[in-house]
Amino acid sequence: MEIAGMPLTLLVNPASAGGKTLKLLPRIEAALDARRAVFRVERTRSLEHGVEVALRAVELGEVPVVISGDGLMGAIGGAMAGAETPVGLIPGGRGNDLARALGIPTEPEEAVDVVLAGHSRRIDVGEANGKRFLGIVSVGFDSECNRLANETNFIRGNLVYAYSMVRTLIGWRSARFTIVAGGERKRITGYFVDVANNSVYGGGMYIAPEAEIDDGQFDVVAIEEVGKLRFLSGLRDVLKGAHIGKDEVSVFRTPRLELDASRPFPVYADGDHLTDLPVSLRVLPRCLSILVPGDDGEG
Repeated sequence: MEIAGMPLTLLVNPASAGGKTLKLLPRIEAALDARRAVFRVERTRSLEHGVEVALRAVELGEVPVVISGDGLMGAIGGAMAGAETPVGLIPGGRGNDLARALGIPTEPEEAVDVVLAGHSRRIDVGEANGKRFLGIVSVGFDSECNRLANETNFIRGNLVYAYSMVRTLIGWRSARFTIVAGGERKRITGYFVDVANNSVYGGGMYIAPEAEIDDGQFDVVAIEEVGKLRFLSGLRDVLKGAHIGKDEVSVFRTPRLELDASRPFPVYADGDHLTDLPVSLRVLPRCLSILVPGDDGEG
């Protein structure tokens, strides 16, 4: 879809990244003014309000541009699945993992150029108990870390993820996970099961380095039971995706699965609590159009 000359609706989450996102807005507005773009700004009050504003913008013939982190982008992207109009993303959150996976620059002026260039790419959307997500579903140790990170306000930036991991590990005990996929039942005792629509989460941890966001498949990654020191030391490998192939790491691909555990865990995706166990997941293939750098776009 050609977006040249279409007005933009900027959706800003003023609470994202402890207010950092809002501080980026003057730079973004200046960049758009310098490029003579037509735009308006909407400050979102909640994920639901952001979705409502984005869908209304599409009805008005405008292009929604999300200025936030993975949470608001995940909610809006999920709601726009199937729409012809693309959505733009200017990273402004704490993790910005979707932007990282798609090669969208973190500098606001460069991200504005990506939006205005109009190159789009169709990507998969995940669905968990009927709720949509763009990134990685976490169940177990990971989802507990995510919950703690969201509750921690005294640490800024990606350091909050390291803090939440150490805190969670101190009191951790292994869980039993049951996965049903492709007619087979798998049982795993360990730390977590992650269901990846893209490759990266947690502010730059490549938990599923071979995952593709447009292949119609989830990469399911499980870390089985090992000692806590070995688990903690192995987290360094996750930063580079070097954990794949280790004895305690299992990976497989599937377009849909059922997942449960021996004790209740929150199910997290795109940085937010999505649903609870048991969870049924499926891929909605290539149903979201998103503006990306030209080398990755489809024109």
